[in-house]
Amino acid sequence: MISNNEFGSDPIILKWNVVRGDTSKIKVEFLENNESTVFDTSDWEFAATAYDPKTDIADELEVVVSNNYIEVVAESDITENWGVTYGATVAELLFDIQAITPDGTWTPIVGTINVIGDVTGSL
Repeated sequence: MISNNEFGSDPIILKWNVVRGDTSKIKVEFLENNESTVFDTSDWEFAATAYDPKTDIADELEVVVSNNYIEVVAESDITENWGVTYGATVAELLFDIQAITPDGTWTPIVGTINVIGDVTGSL
């Protein structure tokens, strides 16, 4: 079994592209060192947050826990407020996913959300 010290010592750094105003999901699986056996996360809880350093606003993201994997969901009613201009990239937010385990809390994934501007439906 991998200890939390090993988990927390090297978080995955991820770039997530989201179109403003759309619902977007990412699926995360936790695998053993052999990279094929699913790690048992049945007694873990998860939380995820997106943070816009320009506006100082943090949005809690939905985390759907399934059979030893999670989906992090940025709903359209949240993403519609990310970025205020038109362009290829209208905002860049920070985000992370925290796992709350019987042994403590750690952050397995950190990253950025690249918000892509939409035009249709926003005029």
